[in-house]
Amino acid sequence: MVFYFKARPEAGDFTIFMGLDKYENEELIRYGFPEDIWFHVDKMSSAHVYVRLHKGQGIDDISEGLLEDCIQLVKANSIQGNKVNNIDVVYTPWSNLKKTPSMDVGQVGFHNSKMVRTVRVEKRINEIVNRLNKTKVERKPDLKAEREAVNAAERAERKLHLREKKRREELERLEKERQAEMRSYKGLMVSENMVSNKQIASGSKSLQELEEDFM
Repeated sequence: MVFYFKARPEAGDFTIFMGLDKYENEELIRYGFPEDIWFHVDKMSSAHVYVRLHKGQGIDDISEGLLEDCIQLVKANSIQGNKVNNIDVVYTPWSNLKKTPSMDVGQVGFHNSKMVRTVRVEKRINEIVNRLNKTKVERKPDLKAEREAVNAAERAERKLHLREKKRREELERLEKERQAEMRSYKGLMVSENMVSNKQIASGSKSLQELEEDFM
């Protein structure tokens, strides 16, 4: 089961989500999207909370309001972290999550610790948590199928772009050949390569001379 929440409207059209338990967390880790940002209470047990950004966006595009929604939700879903003030929440892009065979179910590490950010959460803000909970929707998605569908769409898009690139290159090649042919034709038409009517006349016999030759 995965729980979905809608971020505050002024932050934009963003979905925040988290798994029911460590098994859903494992699936979310495995089949995440490049636009996903992962949140967790630092040094404490908590839910794995994600926000899915828009295509092309990254961690620097998270607004202050969206960040506050995410950190309040992850704090509220930490048994220990929800009871105390001044906790730290860490967050990082999904692509930075590291999973090795030796790790327990739902456990995760990082490829690059420098890509992990930390934010201090002074206290739980019930107004934010209650608003998010009102938007809560439970679903049991096929995360693998969703990821494969996106992969297939991206492959099709790349193929389309490749075909378009080849078409443009072919048109450019044909245009270059046409321009070269035009330059070659113009070279044949320059004045120094042409024989004027006067030159033709001076090199030819007059009508009278031709008549005399004939007689």
